[in-house]
Amino acid sequence: MLNSTDSLVDLSIVVPLFNEEESLPELKAWIDRVLAGRTYEVIFVDDGSRDGSWEVIERLHAADPERVVGLRFARNYGKSAGLHTGFQAARGRVVITMDADLQDSPEEILPLEEQVLEGGLDLVSGWKKKRHDPLSKTIPTKLYNWATRKVSGIELHDFNCGLKAYRGEVIKAIEVQGEMHRYIPILAKNAGFNRIGERVVQHQARKYGSSKFGMERFVNGFLDLMTIGFMSRFSRKPMHLFGALGSLMFLVSALGFALIAGTKLYYLLQESWTGAQFQAKNITEISAFYISLAGMILGAQFFLAGFLAEMISRNDPNRSNYLVSRRLGSH
Repeated sequence: MLNSTDSLVDLSIVVPLFNEEESLPELKAWIDRVLAGRTYEVIFVDDGSRDGSWEVIERLHAADPERVVGLRFARNYGKSAGLHTGFQAARGRVVITMDADLQDSPEEILPLEEQVLEGGLDLVSGWKKKRHDPLSKTIPTKLYNWATRKVSGIELHDFNCGLKAYRGEVIKAIEVQGEMHRYIPILAKNAGFNRIGERVVQHQARKYGSSKFGMERFVNGFLDLMTIGFMSRFSRKPMHLFGALGSLMFLVSALGFALIAGTKLYYLLQESWTGAQFQAKNITEISAFYISLAGMILGAQFFLAGFLAEMISRNDPNRSNYLVSRRLGSH
């Protein structure tokens, strides 16, 4: 277990990285200049780099063992895994996350810390208002941020900005999995940390290497957004979604089925009473009959899925784990 709250420092700088050997010495030197006189640690999390990034981290640690922490994954797990592991190791009262490619300026660290502490905020997200990225990245990013604002209700302009500041207790209360690093403000809000702010930050042009952004990450981002939107609303009450959908689908389909069956019965009764012959189709010749029947079956399955999900949720050992932010008294 990497988590430690002993010997707290003022700041923990968590830097997840992948193939960034050229920028690391410059980044560390820049952080040292900005934080001269402060107690801090820089946690480099190497996400299975295939270049010499880990060797550079080893040299930085040897030169400054009190402030440099290095963590290396056996293979590439993704940025979320890097942040989660870095959060576990962090000892800072305030935790800063930033990318290793020098596009996030360390000059923003102290203003972000000040906004967290003096502004009474739980989380401050950077906003790269002026970006030095190609249109192929900026346009999808704007669309993604708009969709995330609508789904989450959090008024941030740049959810995906790697430069963020957190109170130490925030990062210990959330779990960043999969590709959820884009949605840490939503995770924090769901954990009860609602004081979320924003700060316009500098965006440097990339100095070394190339961007890892691609359309696959953009598509995955929207899929993850739907996942976290669902989990934040229905993870503890799945019956509210599946039961409602199943009941509605079953009732509408049953109404259609009853209408078809009632119409057919009416014609049969008319024939028996009057002797007149009606050119009414058999029920099995009506396509709406099969649609209604399928809808009733699907509705019942949705309802049962909600019932099973509710049973699984109620047996979750973490279901009743609630975050207590303050306590008065010993009971």
